[in-house]
Amino acid sequence: MNDPKKRKDVRRILRPDGQLRQSQLVSTFGPGAMVDLVDRAVVIGGLEHWSYGPKGYVALDDPRLRRSLIPRLKALDPDLDLAREGYFRMAPEGDARNPFPSVGVRALEFPRWFVCQKCRRLARASEQFENKSGRYRHECAKNKWSSAVPVRFVAACKRGHLSDFPWISFAHLEREGVCDRPELYLHESLGDIARIIVQCKNCNAATSMNKAMVLPYTCNGDRPWLGGRAATEPCDQRSELLVRTASHAYFGQVVSALRLPDPEPDPLRLRLREKDVWKAVQKITTAEQLSMIAGLMEHVASALRGAPAEKVLAAIRAENEATTTTSERPLRSAEYDRLVNAPTEQPGAVPDRGVQFAAYRVPKSRIDLPSGIGGLVVVPELREVRVQVSFSRFDSIGANLQGEYEFAGRKVKPTVLTLPTGNEKWLPAAEVRGEGVFVELDEKALSEDWEKRDAVKERAKQLERAFGRDRKGEFPGIRFFLLHSLSHLLLTAVSLECGYAASAIRERIYCGQAEVNGPNMAAVMLTTGTTGSEGTLGGLVEEGRRIRHHLREAWDLGRLCSNDPVCAAHDPSSESSDRRTEGAACHGCLYIAECSCEWFNRFLDRALVVPTIGNDPELAFFKERP
Repeated sequence: MNDPKKRKDVRRILRPDGQLRQSQLVSTFGPGAMVDLVDRAVVIGGLEHWSYGPKGYVALDDPRLRRSLIPRLKALDPDLDLAREGYFRMAPEGDARNPFPSVGVRALEFPRWFVCQKCRRLARASEQFENKSGRYRHECAKNKWSSAVPVRFVAACKRGHLSDFPWISFAHLEREGVCDRPELYLHESLGDIARIIVQCKNCNAATSMNKAMVLPYTCNGDRPWLGGRAATEPCDQRSELLVRTASHAYFGQVVSALRLPDPEPDPLRLRLREKDVWKAVQKITTAEQLSMIAGLMEHVASALRGAPAEKVLAAIRAENEATTTTSERPLRSAEYDRLVNAPTEQPGAVPDRGVQFAAYRVPKSRIDLPSGIGGLVVVPELREVRVQVSFSRFDSIGANLQGEYEFAGRKVKPTVLTLPTGNEKWLPAAEVRGEGVFVELDEKALSEDWEKRDAVKERAKQLERAFGRDRKGEFPGIRFFLLHSLSHLLLTAVSLECGYAASAIRERIYCGQAEVNGPNMAAVMLTTGTTGSEGTLGGLVEEGRRIRHHLREAWDLGRLCSNDPVCAAHDPSSESSDRRTEGAACHGCLYIAECSCEWFNRFLDRALVVPTIGNDPELAFFKERP
């Protein structure tokens, strides 16, 4: 697909203002994802096939997020690393009107097998089909042509490898000996997969596709999104049948973090960081050593003039700790600290133009806070960096409560985007600019009242039993179910009046204690934003000031579901349940668009938020209408 004329459809799909925007190349359609075009199918190329041209890339570097990701990347492969700068990059812009192979994201043709729409001939595109004007066609009979389309079945493994389905060996699965001239046809009839037959016309062998559900093959480690020498690697997983357009064909692991500006630096530490000064004082531990060095070196004495020795020694210790620390605070804990300690909002205060983050706590004297709500913080300016680290197929990989992925110890690890053998020490990223509302629950009401109720403890045991029956990992806890359910109810209520569609609002949940002596978090933040430079218009922030009104609307929405009493009485721990991670939750009450939910509409139970039919009222955090 190096010919610009043949790449025109690919460029149209991948241009930033077309069907596939830059932000989508960091999640749904990242490297290794399959995309259908008008006349063929492609797989999005790896980072080695992302070309920026003479304008270069747009860096979205964030040191805090980089420090958090590096140990997790090394858990996948000890040789993985990120560059010192330019380690997060926005996807390159292609131009459909002037396609050029050296600029944009390259898409490679996949699958390589096509099927004739008339005679159902199944073969490799390069062997039986003619490429005319960018479309494949097949000569079914003399001078009788028909179009050919990509076959909809491929093979993949849980590590993310992807290959053409083994059509020849599969068609002859029950035949003894080798067919010397295979001529395959794919016959499809209405009904289930058992009525799809792969037949060899030469030897008359045939196999039903229902036998493909358990393939007797080992994955060959094919990575068609890379091409060239890196296209295969050893793999011990079983190859499985995969429909190209299936919802489980691609799961991108995306980590996001708010851009938090560094606090005002200490002037003394800034002077210490000067190259010659730091080289002289970095090993000093006592006042006597400091006095001696200052007496011998004029530039050191000048940098430290006027500062007490105790303060200088403390600054040296702080600098040494900062340079030797290899771990980063959990992402959400650092954000939570900044939000709960936001300065008090002053009348008429407007964030400075171009700031990356601005948050203000609304004084309780100026807002009507209901019982159970500890505070409200409005965030008129925020920027969120979203970085895709890896991807998987068949099974999604869940992040922890900090929004981070723990890859260490996993039996089947996902496919990382940056290669240890290549020069692309960076990851694709997108930046969202917008606004948010941070709602903090009353910690005392949670820990000293609600969590100690017998009804809540029993519900927690029931949900944990259901979680452990079909899933592996750590149970998120009853507090998370409460926060997540409240987030969905509040999001739906706010969307009715804030001017943004519900699918344009996204949740961010702060729950639990992720570090020793760290904050015991209990808050939700609703955000909205765009990847453009204009940001948003402030409607969400203004509606946040009417928090009691929206909580009342959320309370009314959660009280009754159109599927009650079935929804309210749902027991996730029962053997007949098909929803192990939800209590009283369904499409009629709590489920929202998955682009708005961090947890794919899992871990929900409205009975923990408001009283519901048939459940103990003591379960509800808000027993009365706010």
